[in-house]
Amino acid sequence: MTRGGKLPLETPPSAALLTRLIGQIVIADLKAPYVCLGTLVNLDDEFLELTDADLHDLRDSTASREVYTYDSARLGIRRNRARVFLRRDEVVALTCFTDVAIS
Repeated sequence: MTRGGKLPLETPPSAALLTRLIGQIVIADLKAPYVCLGTLVNLDDEFLELTDADLHDLRDSTASREVYTYDSARLGIRRNRARVFLRRDEVVALTCFTDVAIS
């Protein structure tokens, strides 16, 4: 960060938005039939790095993406990766875990 709270000019605008989520538990919906939940710890132009993550193949269960996410918000993340790198061009949505409606 520079003085005034702005990121350096070489930081892409999308990265500036995403940096607010660093340190937060997030849900990454991917183009492929996968969803990934975990703590966003780093990002660059190509990758998002998540730790304590659950990379879930939706083809392995009968639950839809929405049901799996909802259940994870209610019951907790089923960690199966210490660290995972996601290609940013494969991510269609990134949501803060606390923004999942569980009512």
